Amino acid sequence: MAEVHVIGQIMGATGFSESSLFCKWGVHTGPESFVISLVDRLVAEIPWEVGILQLSEKDKPGINSVSSALPLICSVTLGKRCSLSEPQFPSSIRKSWAAWKLLSGVREGQTQVDTPQIGDMAYWSHPIDLHFATKGLQGWPRLHLQVWSQDSFGRCQLAGYGFCHVPSSPGTHQLDCPTWRPLGSWREQLARAFVGGGPQLLHGDAIYSGADRYRLHTTSGGTVHLELSLLLRHFDRYGVEC
Repeated sequence: MAEVHVIGQIMGATGFSESSLFCKWGVHTGPESFVISLVDRLVAEIPWEVGILQLSEKDKPGINSVSSALPLICSVTLGKRCSLSEPQFPSSIRKSWAAWKLLSGVREGQTQVDTPQIGDMAYWSHPIDLHFATKGLQGWPRLHLQVWSQDSFGRCQLAGYGFCHVPSSPGTHQLDCPTWRPLGSWREQLARAFVGGGPQLLHGDAIYSGADRYRLHTTSGGTVHLELSLLLRHFDRYGVEC
């Protein structure tokens, strides 16, 4: 199998109106991971028949964004919740989902809280060290980020969501990841200004999938700065020039 080694750090963030910032991060691999979670949700919420998805007119607008996922569905038993691990789904899909294997490192983490004293940049210098084995290029790793702020009482509120693809060429790369957050109604905006809080995403996969984001009213946040170095191995065996 080919190998991808990602070494780097989340250096910090700039451009946020909030202070005392920290960042939660995670990495996702595998093809169409957002489709998997959405299909799993749809199976529980929408009536199914074997091989055919029966939709009323009011249901159709809600799944237009996952129309590309429908060919993946076959022989779904009426009323039965299922996932890609079950035999109703094609074996090729299940195999591609397992194409990426984490050999070492952790898939998620959290930085410390930093309060800038000079300038507006929060420094984290949080290390990232991931070693993957893979059978193909599909489902290249993606980093998803959540930036939070903490007040003097220890209460936390969301400052921004963001994601970026891990570079696919070897070497050292400087990445700037812009962030955004849901805006909410004027009541929620007013409440956020005076008591904190604010709307958050119910499903975290919307950060990097884009499938449901068209419904959201958002506002831009700051920018997270990353430095990532990549080492690639054995890709030439699969006809990929690095």
